[in-house]
Amino acid sequence: MTILELTTSCDPRLNVDVLVLAAAHIDQTPVLLTDGVVNQGLDFTALATALPTTGFTGELDAVIRVPSSVLGSDVRAVRADSLLIVGTGPGLAAGSGDETALGADRAGVLRRAAGCAARELAGMDSAAFLLPADDLDDLRAVTEGALVGAYAWSGRVPAPTAPLGRVVVATALADSVEASAAEARAIALAEATALARDLVNEPPNRLTPQTFTQRARAIADDAGLGIEILDEALLREQGFGGIVGVGQGSVHPPFLVRVSWVPENPAQRIALIGKGITFDSGGLSLKPPASMPEMKSDMAGAATVLGAVLAAARLELGVRVDAWLALAENMPTADAQRPSDIVTMRDGTTVEVTNTDAEGRLVMADALARAIEDKPDCVLDIATLTGAQIIALGDRVSGVMGTPPLRDEVARCAAEAGEAFWPMPLPEHLRSALETPFAGLRNADISSRAGGMLVAGLFLREFVGDVPWAHLDIAGPAYNEKSPWGATPVGGTGAGLATLLALLSDRGRRPPSEPLR
Repeated sequence: MTILELTTSCDPRLNVDVLVLAAAHIDQTPVLLTDGVVNQGLDFTALATALPTTGFTGELDAVIRVPSSVLGSDVRAVRADSLLIVGTGPGLAAGSGDETALGADRAGVLRRAAGCAARELAGMDSAAFLLPADDLDDLRAVTEGALVGAYAWSGRVPAPTAPLGRVVVATALADSVEASAAEARAIALAEATALARDLVNEPPNRLTPQTFTQRARAIADDAGLGIEILDEALLREQGFGGIVGVGQGSVHPPFLVRVSWVPENPAQRIALIGKGITFDSGGLSLKPPASMPEMKSDMAGAATVLGAVLAAARLELGVRVDAWLALAENMPTADAQRPSDIVTMRDGTTVEVTNTDAEGRLVMADALARAIEDKPDCVLDIATLTGAQIIALGDRVSGVMGTPPLRDEVARCAAEAGEAFWPMPLPEHLRSALETPFAGLRNADISSRAGGMLVAGLFLREFVGDVPWAHLDIAGPAYNEKSPWGATPVGGTGAGLATLLALLSDRGRRPPSEPLR
């Protein structure tokens, strides 16, 4: 993993390959950002003068590499061979209300710029990030962005270009206790994000429910986490009809796995549920061929909650976290679930299966029903649940539904973490879409596409009782099929992980007696 170092000054003897700076796009001109930048021993005047003549615009995610000689007479003070300038678009001032609510505030822009620079510097040994970092929020953004952006899927053959080896962040806060905490958080977040991305990028022939379970066990053992594994026999015995039904069409049996971080005297107990469909063919309600290749990513929710509980343990957060991985493969083979089958869920609810491609809500509902038996203070589920999420919000914005105070808290934590979540309603009039004369519920209304993301949320709501609950639909943002941007690579993204970690950190600071918002 990329090494992170903090330094209090840009010492001319600093031994790095590249210096990273940022520029805004203002009045069609790139303007170098120097406020809050540690630059002792360096004069950026020559660079600021030369930058507009290079064709570099400073627009968001634009980058340019220039030789260090552009610093003019000051070049003798620099060991780095080159400079990388990354664009921030309009700059660091807060944008419109929507942009800020979607994580594009000052810290979000810095996080994106640092991530973009780190991603562009793949293959380099080291870089010093001379970005605004004299404020604690800015420092957190730069360190997290740089480490999360420095990623490559190690499972690729032939091997990928290695990520940036060492990130040095220059900040006046380097020797403070707060900076040490920010450094630890950035490392934990980057480790967890890399884990989630690695799992999502793994091909489905190498990541079955069983191998995912084995990976979870190895991670739990290494980190000192508790683990409970329910195999297919136990799932049948204990009434998990949703998970068993989805998995019955595959030669790879389903599992339900709980991985737990249990600190002393936890402030709260929080359950995280992750959808873990290691490959989704749609079952007998078969998907079109063009939709299938990225269906290896249908386990992104499970990968995310596994990363979140690992990060909670690494940071020793003061909240108990139970991460439930609902693992199955949805295939159309001999004993596959049929449209019109009726299954009995963990809590006794009967469900008519009208669409076998609406399988995620079945495995999630079983896991939710089990999780609330432990009486957590709140429960959050995260899933690549519906194509309707992409239609409604696009590829980069996730939807969050649920108990309004917790739903809004998730959206706030997401904005603080630089992620884009938008609060969505659960209209009561759509509840009738789940009614059927043959069972307690049906899993989908195949006669209408109206409000598909919301109907799926309403289905899950049936299984949480009175426990405060939030449902995070990350169907689009979990997997990037297009060009990389910011700290986001092609492939698995780790979407939602920073949001969950922000919420867990916040809840872990509350005394046990403090009521939930």
